[in-house]
Amino acid sequence: MTQLRTVQVLGGGSAGSSAHVRSLAAGLVARGVRVTVCAPAPLEYEYDFLGTGADFVPVPRRSDPAAVGALRAACAGADVIHAHGLHAAVRTAVALGGQQHVPLVVTWHTRAHAAGARGGLLRMLERRAVRAAAVVLGTSSELVDRARSRGARDARLAPVAVPAARCAPCASENKARAELGAVDRPLLMAVGRLEADRGYDVLLDAAHGWLGLDPVPLVVIAGEGRERAALQRRIEAEGLPVRLIGRRDDVTELLAAADLALLPSRWEARSLLAQEALRLGVPLIATRVGGIPELVGDAAELVPYGDAAALSAAAVRLLADPPAREDLATAGRAQAATWPTEDETIAQVLSIYDELTQPSPLG
Repeated sequence: MTQLRTVQVLGGGSAGSSAHVRSLAAGLVARGVRVTVCAPAPLEYEYDFLGTGADFVPVPRRSDPAAVGALRAACAGADVIHAHGLHAAVRTAVALGGQQHVPLVVTWHTRAHAAGARGGLLRMLERRAVRAAAVVLGTSSELVDRARSRGARDARLAPVAVPAARCAPCASENKARAELGAVDRPLLMAVGRLEADRGYDVLLDAAHGWLGLDPVPLVVIAGEGRERAALQRRIEAEGLPVRLIGRRDDVTELLAAADLALLPSRWEARSLLAQEALRLGVPLIATRVGGIPELVGDAAELVPYGDAAALSAAAVRLLADPPAREDLATAGRAQAATWPTEDETIAQVLSIYDELTQPSPLG
């Protein structure tokens, strides 16, 4: 039997899509598939795709002719090409140049937001991406519906799993709290890129409502991004109990030490923070947007996006009610147990590859 060869293409490489591609590469290689990962060079340093047994081809994120040419060369001879995210899907479609004999699978991990002329361009790119694909996989039902509305021939739900993060022993929680300055006060944790759509401006608004508590909770935000300077200026000007700690390799340990996890985003599909919080039994307050209700069920406190008062009140209520927090922790672990495993995710993807590469019975 000829060995199946697949090329996995990443664009900017969000944490969720990059972790998924690494998991997918490892699982496919273990099942005898030859895998090549095409992504910006820094992602190899961070995710070690070569360590899975896959080949790695550095392809810059930009869409100039040299980058497209490098991607086209890497895809030559592949049986299935799998692009992750809108940017990667559009670039791959350009690189393939309409070669319909090579099936393209596109996974939509998240969605972008834009208005006016940028919104029109975004819709055009989405149409280009999904119409070039033999199969579009959406990580939430909303993304599947969106792909269909943009003209996808075949769109399916694929609630991808990523590896459960390993947490150090619980004894490290006291050390983490001490490092962050939250030994004798509640610790609230948020994780993610410091960008406008992540809702951190709303989180800072909510933090005003916690200044009157005794003790005052500490909000810690792990992540980097273009909004960092503006957020830091506001934290200092308003005396808010918020710390920006940048990117960390020990996020799981820090999250495990938190009293509450906060996810104030404008939109999410399968948030890594939500998944880790529920697996760890950390009570989660999240916005009722995108795929979050589908992901967490009744195992998190959901509030409207942009409603700082609701976010603040939910945190105050839960901090004052330890049994309610314990109920959410128990429900979170139970909900996490219902999510697909890595093996199930890999098996679903491999079955789609087999479906696309098997000769037609009519042919």
